[in-house]
Amino acid sequence: MKRLLLTCWLALALPLQAADLTLRYAAPAPDTAQGWEQRALPIGNGRLGAMLFGQVARDRLQFNDITLWTGDTQTLGAYQPFGDVVLTLDRSEAPVSGYQRELDIARGEHRLRYTQDGVRFERVTLASHPAQVIAWRLSADRPGRYQGRIALADRHGAALTAAGRGMTAVGRLPNGLAYASQLRLLNEGGRVRVEGDSLVFEGCTALTVLLAAGTSFDDGRDPLPRVQAQLDATPAWRELRAAHHRDVQRLLGRVQLDLGAAPAERRALTTDARLAAYTRHGSDPELEALYFQFGRYLLVSSSRDSLPANLQGLWNDQLQPPWNSDYHSNINLQMNYWPAEPANLAEAARPFHRFVQRLLPQWRRAVSERAALALKDPAALPPETPPWDNSVQPPQETFLRADGQPVRGWALRTETNPFGAQGYLWNMTGNAWYARHFWEHFAFTQDRGFLRHTAWPVLLEVAEFWQDRLKATPDGRLVAPNGWSPEHGPIQDGVAYDQQILWDLFDNIAQAAAVLGETAARERALAVRDRLAPPRVGSWGQLLEWLDELQDPVLDTPRDTHRHVSHLFALFPGRQISPTRTPELAAAARRTLDARGDVSTGWSMAWKMAWWARLRDGDRAHRLLRGLLAEPGAQAARPGAEVHQGGTYPNLLDTHPPFQIDGNFGATAAIAEMLLQSHDGVIDLLPALPAAWPNGTVRGLRARGGFEVDMTWADARVKSATVRAVAGPGGGRLRVGERVIDLHLKPGKARTLQFAQPN
Repeated sequence: MKRLLLTCWLALALPLQAADLTLRYAAPAPDTAQGWEQRALPIGNGRLGAMLFGQVARDRLQFNDITLWTGDTQTLGAYQPFGDVVLTLDRSEAPVSGYQRELDIARGEHRLRYTQDGVRFERVTLASHPAQVIAWRLSADRPGRYQGRIALADRHGAALTAAGRGMTAVGRLPNGLAYASQLRLLNEGGRVRVEGDSLVFEGCTALTVLLAAGTSFDDGRDPLPRVQAQLDATPAWRELRAAHHRDVQRLLGRVQLDLGAAPAERRALTTDARLAAYTRHGSDPELEALYFQFGRYLLVSSSRDSLPANLQGLWNDQLQPPWNSDYHSNINLQMNYWPAEPANLAEAARPFHRFVQRLLPQWRRAVSERAALALKDPAALPPETPPWDNSVQPPQETFLRADGQPVRGWALRTETNPFGAQGYLWNMTGNAWYARHFWEHFAFTQDRGFLRHTAWPVLLEVAEFWQDRLKATPDGRLVAPNGWSPEHGPIQDGVAYDQQILWDLFDNIAQAAAVLGETAARERALAVRDRLAPPRVGSWGQLLEWLDELQDPVLDTPRDTHRHVSHLFALFPGRQISPTRTPELAAAARRTLDARGDVSTGWSMAWKMAWWARLRDGDRAHRLLRGLLAEPGAQAARPGAEVHQGGTYPNLLDTHPPFQIDGNFGATAAIAEMLLQSHDGVIDLLPALPAAWPNGTVRGLRARGGFEVDMTWADARVKSATVRAVAGPGGGRLRVGERVIDLHLKPGKARTLQFAQPN
């Protein structure tokens, strides 16, 4: 019989090998559109970021500010590239040896090293959150070896000026958004002079390029004084770099992951070659751990104090990016934030919450104006836009209740921008899916002030919308009318995607009400939740996607391989379906996933990873990881299946295709789910551990209830674990295998559990 040793410690010293959190390359990224997407490397401070190529003679730093958008409250527009810093070095035609280009995600910096003419050159680039600048440091091991020029290039016709050691670009987009960028060149040795629109440097030993940029998005003010002030306050390079390292490590250092050692020959490979080897052979747990941490790095880099991460996070080099690089409400924006709470980056979720709160007036107005038009002149209602494939014509939306009065609350369409404009189809339950992120933030952080003053009003308003909109079937069930299962099939009442999201909404409201002592609100929420038409099983054991099984050659049959499997929301990120509580529905979800197949777009494979993790099938989840963390198109879909060449580019960015960052974020969240789950009221250790990770250690994962967890395992069994009650009332229950343990934790305390291993 297993023996359990329980002790209460404040910390547990777990064996953890030093993780190598660096992406390495032996050649520059081509300065082309494809090179930008597939081989350039990203840095970012949440608002300001850049893609770096690592060219020797002529290098480009392409930069973005996440608030630079065309469009307005009526027109979607698109997320825009800001500009470029172009470096040209003289006397750089000689052959290069020892070339190394790397992205150190533990420190948040890009490094380039090479030797030319016997001189060892180095460039270090970082995007500082404390200083709100990008810094590009060039040094050499011999004095006076830098000669060339640097230019600031704008993408939108700004007025460019150069004076002293600085360059400035000031402009305004057609929508009235003002923007400004300013560059300062600090030289050590030699001299700097202005030549046209460039700064020319000669005989310099080292150079530090400081770049600040901003827009009028947040306050409507001219951004140039703010940009200048940021540069004026920037400390010297050594202090700037040290403060940046502390800032990045404060966030990214919270979670450490060791999934096992890779063979020495894999470690010796560059990251692109390592990805190619993993695609063919697998067996690289260090690369898998790096991929997990890279997702955390991307989230911190693209979501701090400003707008949330968009379809490309923070990075874009096109005036017309794919899907406008917008905020998609039917899965993509939500997936961006799946890893924030479990991967111990709760602060990174706050830009998403503020984004929703900021746009609520616009989204309310869209609903109320349409309802007013429906009351005044129903014939004047514009026809709805059909899906891109014209597969169905949506009915005209009135936003009127059954009694003819306008519904309360707000709703949104699938495509949105940061000003409030919307496009494409209505995604009615997008409001409820957004609201669940407010509840999840409380569930993990136990921040009662946030729950009462921020989350609760959002949850209640969405509930009012659905209380007004839901309709009763003849047998008394409540269904969401005119729903569409993204992104295929008919428009019908009671689509499973809608029903499951609404069950989640009212269940979350009931839990929130219990915490806040809102007894009447809790009873109302439970009454609605329990009347919602529930998930059902179809004729071949599948989970039904529509209220009733369709009689269709493809839909609701094993031949449907569509990338969207939205009717499994109740399995993940929801919790209505569980292998332990609802085994029949879990089996139906498994049957559906088997039929849909593994190969798909990047984000779809990431979601499937999370579903298999919730089904406690670690090997199947890992098989999806093998397909996602692979060269695009490496895995072939089965004959007749919907074909999408999802995967991972050499720079480890996800491809839909094209590049779409939600696959990175979704995969990080799914790996966390494989190691730790907490949605069923218990902290579940290693619920979906694959055979590929028999030994490992993780520190710092978060669990609902305000807990933080460290653990180590050997031979696929938990060896030891520490649970800390870092927030909330304490208590807690822990599941290890079939055993459930009451922790009885007091707030602020920790408990360590050690498990005797079988002989």
